[in-house]
Amino acid sequence: MRHLHTYLFCLLLIACGSSTHEESEKRRQAKAEDMKRDSLAFKIAVTPTLDCLPFFLAKEQGIFDTLGVDVSLKCKDAQMDCDEAMRSGQIECMVSDLMRTERLRKEGVQLQYLGATNAYWQMIGNRKARIMDIKSLGDKMVAMSRYSATDYLATLGIDSVKPSNPVFRIQVNDVRVRLMMLLNNEMDAVMLPEPQASWARHNNHPVLMDSRDKDIRLGVIAANSRRTADTRRQQQLSLLIKGYEMACDSLNEKGLEHYAFIIKKYCRANDATVKALPRITFPHLAHPRQKDIDRTKGVIWRTS
Repeated sequence: MRHLHTYLFCLLLIACGSSTHEESEKRRQAKAEDMKRDSLAFKIAVTPTLDCLPFFLAKEQGIFDTLGVDVSLKCKDAQMDCDEAMRSGQIECMVSDLMRTERLRKEGVQLQYLGATNAYWQMIGNRKARIMDIKSLGDKMVAMSRYSATDYLATLGIDSVKPSNPVFRIQVNDVRVRLMMLLNNEMDAVMLPEPQASWARHNNHPVLMDSRDKDIRLGVIAANSRRTADTRRQQQLSLLIKGYEMACDSLNEKGLEHYAFIIKKYCRANDATVKALPRITFPHLAHPRQKDIDRTKGVIWRTS
């Protein structure tokens, strides 16, 4: 009887070992298949901001699928993460700003511009700190992201009025963290795009500066020329642009509130913020204006 128990126990161990091996092999194969699909997909880095909304819409509503192009959205919390993904060759394309992309070009990353976006940025003051204008920022802190449109615009605004005391530029790369720091009274002013700017305004925080008032358009979509050089990638790129512009047409026709569920999902905005959004037009892709590209030349980045 003892030998029988030992025999059955051994059989059980063998069966369990075989089952564990099979499950492990299935997981390995599934992972390999996922990696293969991802390598073949056209990968674009996006952030939780409205300049990425046409891509969110085209993905969510199946526009890319209808066109027959496999697009993988790589959602990042900060634009610097998009930069790193581009540097390391993990993506084919990204939504960014000219300050960042021109800096990447200087580093040797081969980028081509697919077109400008409708992105704009506002400097929002903390109402509880009674920051009602940029001059009030002396000895105060403003949150932005280094080497970016927010860095450039913050410096431009501060230099235009020259507060009597220094203004401290604090690097906060995650745009949602920047917003929360304002709402939680941890920052005197922040640089925000949409929809985060609408969220702040809805909570009665005042606008100190708006990039649109200065006729500055720095939003851009850039692709890696090396990674999109072959015929298959060029076909994907062409369909990506077509899907993007189809999404723009739908947004312009139906409005932002019609796609509130997409904004809430990808930008993590609440209902009040979506309702507070201004009317925004999403143009078809056209090359960035030369005068906006020229703004990137000779920029001296400050470290404080």
